[in-house]
Amino acid sequence: MKICIVGAGAIGGVLGIRLADAGHDVSLLARGAHLAALRANGAKLIDHRGETLVRVAASDDPADFGPQDYVVITLKTPSLPAVVPKLAPLLGDDTAVVTAMNGIPWWFCQHLDGPLKGRQLQFIDPDGALAAALPPERIIGGVVHAGASASEPGVIRHAAGDLFILGESDGTIMPRTKALGAAITEAGLTGRVTERIHQEIWTKLIGNMGMGPISALTRLTLSGIANDRDARPIAVAMMEEAIAIGGQIGLHMDMSAEARVDLGAELGDFKPSILQDLEKGRPMEIDALIGVVAELGRLVDIPTPTIDIVLALQRAQARCAGLY
Repeated sequence: MKICIVGAGAIGGVLGIRLADAGHDVSLLARGAHLAALRANGAKLIDHRGETLVRVAASDDPADFGPQDYVVITLKTPSLPAVVPKLAPLLGDDTAVVTAMNGIPWWFCQHLDGPLKGRQLQFIDPDGALAAALPPERIIGGVVHAGASASEPGVIRHAAGDLFILGESDGTIMPRTKALGAAITEAGLTGRVTERIHQEIWTKLIGNMGMGPISALTRLTLSGIANDRDARPIAVAMMEEAIAIGGQIGLHMDMSAEARVDLGAELGDFKPSILQDLEKGRPMEIDALIGVVAELGRLVDIPTPTIDIVLALQRAQARCAGLY
């Protein structure tokens, strides 16, 4: 398979290196010091198996790679408006685009059964540019349950988890999705195909949305939030508001908000990505993680008072740091 990873940082690096090591034609879209290291030294993965080094094509220009079988986007969502319009050289007639990112993607409502079907989300794609560049028929949704970090330019450390869930935006099972899932599994990770990718995205979002922003505001880790008498009730309230929204759009949680907080705490002193971005001075994923949930609440007439307050505080914090 010919596969381009767009945003070859932590998660993209794990996937790209494993697929390349398994014999696939992988290219990495990166920039800055990371790109320079990939070109000079190759891409190195450090995990429980030891070290894996691969030499792959790396560039900051999609035109260097040509049309692909799959384009896997692992960027942070604030980068999408600037990058997506430049991906046209990667897209052949049958190229599939996998969105393996945190939060709600721009295509989320296109095939979502219920009152929001076809709705364009203002927090994600206000002018429709993302949908125009990458229409739903190209999309394979992705949800990643893995922990990794770019410890230095060109070096990825894979700490835990290896599950990559894939699903078509319209809920069908297509050969292209099954083929990619099988390739991921054969590469030593876990690829799983689902007919309910919206549910998988929503379930992960509730955990990220309920704990990540509070972590960024307080500097508490996930276990710290779960065990703090002031922070925990706020996380629970945010999740309960989101769970109520999900009930209105056909996306139901199979656990309580309290249980979801406890599940997050099992990761221990883990810093969510939004806190890591704040600490490293990178744009924060506020709109796709929090703002869009408030937007969905308004659209289905579910009040989100706690989410609204945390969203306002998160924006203020990010603006003060020059990250929003």
